Amino acid sequence: MDFDVIVEYMPMYVKAFFLTVKIGWIGIVLSLLIGIVAAFILHFKIPVLAQMVKVYVEIFRNTPLLVQLFFIYFGLPKVGLSISAEVCGAVGLGLLGGSYMAESFRSGLEAVPVLQMESALALGMNRLQMFRSVILPQAFSISVPAIVANIIFLLKETSVFSAISLMDLMFTAKDLIGQYYNTTECLVMLVGFYIIMLLPVSVLGTLVEHKARYRMFGD
Repeated sequence: MDFDVIVEYMPMYVKAFFLTVKIGWIGIVLSLLIGIVAAFILHFKIPVLAQMVKVYVEIFRNTPLLVQLFFIYFGLPKVGLSISAEVCGAVGLGLLGGSYMAESFRSGLEAVPVLQMESALALGMNRLQMFRSVILPQAFSISVPAIVANIIFLLKETSVFSAISLMDLMFTAKDLIGQYYNTTECLVMLVGFYIIMLLPVSVLGTLVEHKARYRMFGD
């Protein structure tokens, strides 16, 4: 292990790390928005839209992110729609994540007992109050583990961004290995930066899950 090499490469990895984190979290926020909207459409079985969402979920859950990125980055320009690699990465990750988040949120919504909804209405709550105060808190609490797992999964999926020439962590590692053959140092740094990116999410997700469950169930 040559620590001089690590010091020399560190600025490039740091730059790639922040780019990866930025695009990854933009994609995650987009996936959460898509997932929430899709989950409500599926839960309430809105005509036509529910069928369209089901098709979207099946397509994106059953195709690799790499294929989706290739389609967006190389396919869309064929019909006159060209986007940058960064936008492609964020949109691709958001669409993939949205299909997973939709199922997570839908499961949470469907896990709330019907009796609680009926009780809320019997107490004089309108439907908006019922969803805001009764359904959504419980659905969120139930969905937290799946949401956190999806976020970690999406952050790990950023490793395929290098396929569209995005200067992320994986691209930087492969480029440096190809030029200078310092394989061990490059891979150690790659693993280290992914741990730095993923470990806080895992720890924070566990804390949020425990807090949400304590607030809902008191245990």
